[in-house]
Amino acid sequence: MVLGVTRPRCTCPGAPFACVPGPLGKDDIQVDITTMMRMLGEGFIASLQIFALTLVGALPLGVVVVALRMCRFAPVRLIARAYISVMRGTPLMLQMFAIYFMPFYVFGVQLTPSSKWQAAIFAFIVNYAAYFAEIYRSGLQSIPRGQYEAAEVLGYSKFQTLVHIVVPQVVKRIMPAIGNEVITLVKDTSLAFAIGVGEMFSTAKALVASQVSMVPFAIAAAIYWTFNFAVELVLGSIEKRLTYYRD
Repeated sequence: MVLGVTRPRCTCPGAPFACVPGPLGKDDIQVDITTMMRMLGEGFIASLQIFALTLVGALPLGVVVVALRMCRFAPVRLIARAYISVMRGTPLMLQMFAIYFMPFYVFGVQLTPSSKWQAAIFAFIVNYAAYFAEIYRSGLQSIPRGQYEAAEVLGYSKFQTLVHIVVPQVVKRIMPAIGNEVITLVKDTSLAFAIGVGEMFSTAKALVASQVSMVPFAIAAAIYWTFNFAVELVLGSIEKRLTYYRD
């Protein structure tokens, strides 16, 4: 099935299909749906890498941030609050630009081909860690004080109380909120195109421009939805396994 015609591939560095001059002509190349899906699939692999690396980095970093956020030492607590406020109060895209260009403009460090990828991953991790930290905090603060006192009476140490009583309940309570953030992360990976990371959305956008067709966007939307549906099923299964913790 042939969806349309394309202009010759752009030779500009880092921008395949991105700068295609002039109207379509008789010498333009046709791209079938199989080739289009293959290209989008390759872009989706990059999106999955951003997704996975962000979760691997942000979930544990959020634990560190919430520990600092709930620290009894006021200066540490204020620093953590300021970090969370900045990360949640400014756009992720702006944070990516700042992290990507700051080494060059502030310190004079030359950017390399891998700089954009590293900046994107770092920006996603520090941004999502702030959201995860607040979710963790809400879960911890939802546990009644009486449960800590009961554990103390039963001879539990603070660590045992945290591991055996508090954490299992917190995980159950925060799963819906964590699920929302995980699904949002899948869609937010498309923001990486802003600094030139070649993920699925940037590929779809380039194909739309070259093919003069909305089909690439439709295919990309279907891929995003399918993956998010799979994520929903996994998260739903985890929630069911945690139903034996009753409030």
